[in-house]
Amino acid sequence: MRYWDASALVPLCVLERTTARLRRLAARDGIVTWCLSAVEITSAIERRARERALDMKGRAEALANLALPVDAWTEVTAVAAVRERAYRLLGTHALRAADSLQLAAALVAVGDRAAGHHFICTDAHLCEAAGREGFGVADL
Repeated sequence: MRYWDASALVPLCVLERTTARLRRLAARDGIVTWCLSAVEITSAIERRARERALDMKGRAEALANLALPVDAWTEVTAVAAVRERAYRLLGTHALRAADSLQLAAALVAVGDRAAGHHFICTDAHLCEAAGREGFGVADL
């Protein structure tokens, strides 16, 4: 199983250097992610629009692109189980709250057995924590 952090899903919506590679990976293996990843992705899109890195047309296209994978991905929705793991992760790794929830959701998705599974992410700190939890991580 490949778990996708929101940071790796943003390039499916907004053109980045990793977009082509991540689109191929998503098409081949599918997407498993946290049920609130779409909120994080929307935040990234809107921040880019506010910073004028995306114009109004680019913003609209990015939001439309987000609707495509959301309908196809598998979401981890076990909020209580994710929250309990996130508490431990915050005490174990130097993570932000949203990152701890992403990693916790990945652990829930694999039944706390990360070995043999992959964590797809573009954030170095979160990738490091995922690796320490036993996930395989890709260099994106």
